[in-house]
Amino acid sequence: MTGPDPVALEAERARIRDAHLRPAGQRPASTARGLHHTALISSDVERTVRFYQDVLGFPLTELIENRDYPGSSHFFFDIGNGNLVAFFDFPGLDVGPYAEVLGGLHHVAISVEPDRWADLVQRLTDAGVPHEVHSGVSVYFRDPDGARIELIADPLGEMYGHQVL
Repeated sequence: MTGPDPVALEAERARIRDAHLRPAGQRPASTARGLHHTALISSDVERTVRFYQDVLGFPLTELIENRDYPGSSHFFFDIGNGNLVAFFDFPGLDVGPYAEVLGGLHHVAISVEPDRWADLVQRLTDAGVPHEVHSGVSVYFRDPDGARIELIADPLGEMYGHQVL
């Protein structure tokens, strides 16, 4: 069994870039103003708060009832730049363990200042959170419910030396 043809894959990326990617000065302004929040699932509200606030340093900003599921909590953490990561819990509903599947969430990448990145990696180590460092600017780990999180020290709009915005 052979794998995908890397030359053909790069040719397809080049075709899509040529057809759809406009130079920065020629792109229209986005109709969006930013990411309000990304919502993940929590099986234990307090454990999630302790992890995101105490280990990662993302302040809890609100804890309210989820309007879509009575008894469920909807809670938010400040991840900087006016953005939030949010969670739902669903008491009494067996949502099962986190599963990374094709077509589902792969990971959430959160930008952090380069001078804080190493400290956050150390905080993960001190908390006993298994993690993997890539390229000296990214650290990947799983939250208490198994969602994959990346902390990246590259500036917003840049990835591994490439401008992406």
